[in-house]
Amino acid sequence: MTRSETLTERQAELFASDNLAILATLRRDGSPQLSPVWVDWDGEHVLINTAEGRAKTKNIRRNPVVSVCVVDGDDPDNWVAITGTAELAHDGAEAQLHEVARKYTGEDFSVRPGQQRVIVKITPERVN
Repeated sequence: MTRSETLTERQAELFASDNLAILATLRRDGSPQLSPVWVDWDGEHVLINTAEGRAKTKNIRRNPVVSVCVVDGDDPDNWVAITGTAELAHDGAEAQLHEVARKYTGEDFSVRPGQQRVIVKITPERVN
């Protein structure tokens, strides 16, 4: 069993901010797949919203170990990276997407018809 690690207030603020993050998942061959993503923090988990069928969701289903790094756009010496286990959740995914979109753009997200959204919920197990 992995143990959850807590973030400092400063680290949590970076995940709650409107800085972009980079999500690393692992491809079938073990090589990293990096994706720039919007990110959020719920007080316990790093949250990322994506669509079903993307490489991120396929990689996470195969291997749920991921890393996420966010760098303060105003101070590149202020950054945080976590490694943890990701879970995929559909409940509330579209509402969470609109919430994070408003944080980054000030507007709701325009979801394509038929697109199924999913929340990537990451429990931090290692914090750098």
